[in-house]
Amino acid sequence: MISVIIPVFNRLHLLQEAVSSVLEQDYEEFELIVVDDGSDMEFCPLQEGLLPDDPRIQILKLPHSGLPGLVRNRGASAARGEYLAFLDSDDLWLRGKLSAQLDLFRKNPEADLVHTREIWQRGHKIVSQKGMHHKHSGYIFPDALEKCIIGPSTVIVRREKFLALGGFREDLEIAEDYELWLRWTASLPVFYIDEPQVVKRAGVWEQLSEKYGQIEKFRIAGLVDLVEQEWFQCNALCGTQKQAEKELVRKCRIYANGAEKRGRHDEATAYVRIAEKYSMLHQQE
Repeated sequence: MISVIIPVFNRLHLLQEAVSSVLEQDYEEFELIVVDDGSDMEFCPLQEGLLPDDPRIQILKLPHSGLPGLVRNRGASAARGEYLAFLDSDDLWLRGKLSAQLDLFRKNPEADLVHTREIWQRGHKIVSQKGMHHKHSGYIFPDALEKCIIGPSTVIVRREKFLALGGFREDLEIAEDYELWLRWTASLPVFYIDEPQVVKRAGVWEQLSEKYGQIEKFRIAGLVDLVEQEWFQCNALCGTQKQAEKELVRKCRIYANGAEKRGRHDEATAYVRIAEKYSMLHQQE
């Protein structure tokens, strides 16, 4: 069985469309866990009649946190399936997504994560992905370091492996997915379906990724903690710690330059210091 987890906050009409895209799958052996992050009462999916009457649907109500990793993890804790699938409430699945990914799992019993291509939709327009050149399958850690290249709404993972890795980091408001995929890809291969199975949507509604105008600061926050804990040295493939340190230096320098141009001198200095620390380590080798 697949446990499908949808986190939601005040997006009832989008949630209804996302839920419909799950119920319309051609694979039916799933449970659907909607995790409500403290929605206002008028948006709360707990209200009778707002979601389809389907025994496979359950709703978990949480106090509002605004932390998507925490919300997804609570859904994973309640899940009963061998596999976990995540769907953001403003995204949609195409009808054959679950069956296509399960077929790949069956053909590759060593697989722990299968993700897919997605369609990017902004309003009513499809966004081209021609400039996206990165590795999608196998050991993709160097590409995953640069930016998040695995969409949460595209993945199915083995629940056992997800829990063993600790799930999503719960204190990051943004880029919690980037941080998890770093830990995942640093030691494990991923499998990929090179056909769109998800519509990733953006529109007039609020999105966490756009709350601060940029997300690189949050990627750095996730990466710097792993680097300083020497997580990659102890828990990953040979060489990943050095790769992570070099990427951290690059990210911090770029961010510091941007902060300096905008007059945020103290912030720029803090990121320069991080970059200098790990630059010096590599110079001493």
